[in-house]
Amino acid sequence: MPARIAVRRGAPAAEGVLRRLGLSIGVGGVIMGLAELPEITEQAHSAASWWSPVAVVLAFGLFPILALVSISGSPRVIRTVSGCAAAGYLAAVASMTLAVDTHSITATSVWLYRILALGILAATLAWPMMVTVGYLLVGSAAVAATSVFLTEPLAAASVLSAWARAAGLSALFLWCAVSALRAADRVDRKSAAAGRQAAEAAAAAARDNESARFAALIHDAVLSTLLDASRGREPSDALRRQAEQTLEQLDEIRMETGGPDVLDAAAAVNFLRASVHAVNTGVRFATRTWPGFDDLQMPAAAARTVAAALAEAVRNSLRHASVPGRSVARTVTCTISAGSIRVIFADDGTGFDVGTVSADRLGVSVSILGRMRQLPGGAGFVESQPGEGTTVTLVWGGDGAY
Repeated sequence: MPARIAVRRGAPAAEGVLRRLGLSIGVGGVIMGLAELPEITEQAHSAASWWSPVAVVLAFGLFPILALVSISGSPRVIRTVSGCAAAGYLAAVASMTLAVDTHSITATSVWLYRILALGILAATLAWPMMVTVGYLLVGSAAVAATSVFLTEPLAAASVLSAWARAAGLSALFLWCAVSALRAADRVDRKSAAAGRQAAEAAAAAARDNESARFAALIHDAVLSTLLDASRGREPSDALRRQAEQTLEQLDEIRMETGGPDVLDAAAAVNFLRASVHAVNTGVRFATRTWPGFDDLQMPAAAARTVAAALAEAVRNSLRHASVPGRSVARTVTCTISAGSIRVIFADDGTGFDVGTVSADRLGVSVSILGRMRQLPGGAGFVESQPGEGTTVTLVWGGDGAY
C-alpha cells in the first residue's frame, strides 16, 4: 500500500513538492544501495576491512530516514536530513584516501562514482542553488579523482573525462529538481496573489452590498417616516409605531444579533405577516402550502431581505396606488413548499408603466428588485399597467433555482 504523504490542507505547493522529492530520493537511495551491494562486496577486498561498512553507512544510511521524515516530518527536518545525507556522501568519498591503496581496485570505476547524482539531489533539497552548484563541482572533482585507485594508468585526460561525465549527468538531475521546486514556488506566489485579489474583491462587494442595504433602509424607513410625518396623513399612533420600527431597524443594521438563524415554515410566515402589518394592518395576508412545506428551512437573513422588499412594495402601493372615489384592495399571498417560498403582493390601484421606472429609483430598483437580486436563491418581479393595478412577486429557494 503506497505511503500517504502528510501534506496539510492549504499547505504551500512547495512543501508538497519537497515532501514528494524527499520520499522519492530516500527510496531511490535504498534501491541504489541494494543494487550496488555486489560491487561494494567485490571492491571491499581491495580496502581496509573497516572501510566498506563505514562508506556504506555514510553514503546510504540517511536515505531511509529521509524517506520516513518526508512522509510526516516538517520541511525543516526534511532539509536537515537531506543536507546530512549529501555531506555523508562526500565524507564516504574522502574516506577512500585513508583505506584504499592506489591502483588497487580491479574495476572500471569505484562504486561511489556511480551514486554522485544521489548526493546532488539530496543537496538540492537542503541548500540554496549556489551552494548546490558548488557541491556539484566539488563532488564531480572528487569522484573523478577516484580513478587514481583503479588499475588503469592515471592520466589528465581520463580524469577530465570522468569529471565531465559526472558533472554533466549530475547537472541534469540538479536541473530537474530545481525546476520542480521553483515551479512550486511560482504556484505559491500566484495562489497568494489570487487570494489577495479575491479578498479585495469580496471586501469591495461587501462594501457595495452594505451601502445598497443602508441606502434602501434610509429610503424605506427613515425617508418614509419623515415623508408621512410631513404630510400629516397618518394617525399619530400609526406614525409613532412606524418611527419606533425605523429606530429598531437602524439598531439592527448596527448589531446583527438576536433571534434564530433559521426559520421554519410557520416562523417564516409569521415574520412576513408581521412585516406587512407593521406597515398597514388592512392588507389581507393569505397562506398556501404544498406537500413537504414543513421541511422549509429559511435563513433569517433571507427572511429579513424578503420581508424588507415586501414591506417596501406595500408602502409603494399605499403611497402611489390610491384611486379617487374607491378603496384599493391589497392582498399578500404566501406560498410555501419544501425548499422555497413565493410571496405575491397585488393591488387593484392606479398601476404604472414599469418600463418608465428609472434604474436609479430606490423604491422599485433598489429596495425591491435590487434586494432580491443580491439574495442567494432570490428573485423579484414587478408587473403593472396604468389602470390595471400592480403585482410584485418575490421568490426564494434554498437551491437558487429561480
